Amino acid sequence: MDRLKQRADFIAAASGPRMASPAFVVQTRRRDDDGPVRVGFTVTKKVGTATERNRVRRRLRELVKRLDVISMRPHHDYVIVGRRAALDRGFETMFNDLRSALSRLERQTPRPPAT
Repeated sequence: MDRLKQRADFIAAASGPRMASPAFVVQTRRRDDDGPVRVGFTVTKKVGTATERNRVRRRLRELVKRLDVISMRPHHDYVIVGRRAALDRGFETMFNDLRSALSRLERQTPRPPAT
């Protein structure tokens, strides 16, 4: 699993399907290459001070590390946008929210044709 770092990739994912939870929003897009799953994290200044934003970002990164790769589709980019509720929400609850959001995105986006 790689990280998203280019602004263009974040913008492209923002135009795709999304699922929201109280602590974060998951945005996704399908890529047309054979690369691995890529994940990006963003937390806006509305969330709070730099310390609070970094804490939210660290919690989101840990969620993705503990997630099984099967939950994420190959050849996709995912952007996780942190919200202020991520500071106080229980980690296990956030983990379940992330798995639920990914499964809902799985059902929402059409599968590519088999070759």
